[in-house]
Amino acid sequence: MKTIGHFINGTHVPGQSGRTGEVFNPATGEVSAHVALAGPADLDAAIAAAAAAQPGWAATNPQRRARVFFRFVALINQHMDELAELLSSEHGKTVEDSRGDIIRGLEVAEFVCGIPHLQKGEFTEGAGPGIDMYSMRQPLGIGAGITPFNFPAMIPLWMFAPAIAAGNAFILKPSERDPSVPMRLAELMLEAGLPAGILNLVNGDKAVVDAILAHEEIGGVSFVGSTPIARHVYATAAAHGKRVQAFGGAKNHMIVMPDADIEKAADALIGSGYGSAGERCMAISVAVPVGEETADRLVAALAPKVERLKVGPYTDAATDMGPVITLAAKQRINTLVERGVAAGAEVVVDGRGFSLQGYENGYFVGGTLFDRVTPDMEIYREEIFGPVLSVVRTASYEEAIALPLKHAYGNGVAIFTRDGDTARDFAARINIGMVGINVPIPTPLAYHSFGGWKASAFGDLNQHGTDSIKFWTRTKTVTARWPSGIKEGAQFSMPTME
Repeated sequence: MKTIGHFINGTHVPGQSGRTGEVFNPATGEVSAHVALAGPADLDAAIAAAAAAQPGWAATNPQRRARVFFRFVALINQHMDELAELLSSEHGKTVEDSRGDIIRGLEVAEFVCGIPHLQKGEFTEGAGPGIDMYSMRQPLGIGAGITPFNFPAMIPLWMFAPAIAAGNAFILKPSERDPSVPMRLAELMLEAGLPAGILNLVNGDKAVVDAILAHEEIGGVSFVGSTPIARHVYATAAAHGKRVQAFGGAKNHMIVMPDADIEKAADALIGSGYGSAGERCMAISVAVPVGEETADRLVAALAPKVERLKVGPYTDAATDMGPVITLAAKQRINTLVERGVAAGAEVVVDGRGFSLQGYENGYFVGGTLFDRVTPDMEIYREEIFGPVLSVVRTASYEEAIALPLKHAYGNGVAIFTRDGDTARDFAARINIGMVGINVPIPTPLAYHSFGGWKASAFGDLNQHGTDSIKFWTRTKTVTARWPSGIKEGAQFSMPTME
C-alpha cells in the first residue's frame, strides 16, 4: 500500500513526525493509502526551502514567471484524464465532475499567465515641481494555503497559482482525505520549470495548521473550510500579524418565482443540490418557491427526479452522484435528516438507509427531499453538506427574499424568473457575495473574484481575479525628485507638492 509523504524543495520526503493517517476509498470504505502527517519540523523544512528560493523567484521577470504557467497549463491538459481518475478514486465524485474541478482550477492558472499586466503598478509624471510618483506591487514573501477535501484540484490552484505568479513562495497544506491530486499538481509545477522550493506541500492535520498560523516567516494565509474553523484561522493568523482570507460555510437559497419555467428550475435544483453528493460550498440546499401553486408544481417536478438519481461509484459511467467523503459525514447527514423529520418537515423522498449491492461498506447516501421546512428548523439553519434539499414555501417575493437576507451565511444565492425588474431588484438588495439570475451555481470565472459575505467569509479580499493579486502582493509607493528640483534650505511645513 502506498504512503504519501510531503513535497519539499522539489523532492518527495517521508516526513519527520512519524505520524500517519489513512486515505479511504469512499465507495468501498477500504483504506487505499497512508498519508504522512506533518509536524513543526516538517513545516520548518518547507519554510527554509521557500525562504531560500523566493528572492530569486521574485527577481525573475514576470514574463518568465508567466512562461512557467503556460507550460503548467499545457501539462494539466496533457494529464487531464489521469488527474480526474486520481481525484475520483479518493474523493468519490464522478469523473466528469472531477474534470470540472480541475478545469475550474486550470482557468485560474490560465488567468495568471497575464501576470506581467496584472502586477503592473502606476506612474504619475509631474506630481509636483520636478516630482514623479509611482507604485509597484511586490510579493509578500511566503504564502500558505489550507484547502478542503471537496475540491482537491480547484482550490489549491486558486491559491498557489496567483501567489506564485506574483513572485511568492508557497506552502500548501491540502486535505489529508484526498492528497494525491495536490501532490501531482506540485510535481507538474516542477516539471513546468518552477524552481525547487517555490511550491512545497506538507500533508497533515490540526498540528501543522496551527504551526502555519503562528509561523513568523509566513506573510499570508488563505483558507477554505467550515465557518468555525475559518473564524479560528482568521483570528489566529491575524493575531500573528498575517494577511488572511478565510472562507467558511454556506446555506445557499434559490428563489423560484411564479413566472419561472418550473421544469428548468427543477433541473437546476437537481444538479446544484445533488451534484457531488451536495459537498459543495455553492450547492443549493434551500428551494424557495413563491406561492402555494408554484410550490406544488415545483415539488411535483422535483420528487421523481430525486427518486431517479443514480447513486453509485465513479467507475460506473451512469452514476449521477457518488458517495460522501467519510463514514462520519454519512452519519452526520443521516442524523440531520432524522432531526428534520422529528421537527415536522415533510419527507417527500427519503435517502436514509440507502445501500448499494457490492458496496455495502461505502459511504453512500441517497438523495433526500424535504417540503414544508420552516426557518426555525435545524436542517434550515445548518449547512448539511450532503444530498439534502429543503423546500421552504413563501407567500410573496418579499417573504422569499427575507430568508437569505436574514440567514447567517452569505456565500451564494439564485433566483429563477422571467421578470427583469424582479431580477434587478434581487441582485441589488441581496446581501450575498455571489448571485445567480437563472444560474443555480453562480461561481464566477477566473477573471472575476470568488467570495461570500457574512459568516461565509472573513477578510476583505476574495479568491482569484484581480483580488488575488492584491492579496498576495503589497503596494509600495515611491516619490522621487532629483537635485534640480529641490529648493534651497530646510522646509518645515507639511509638503503639498505645490
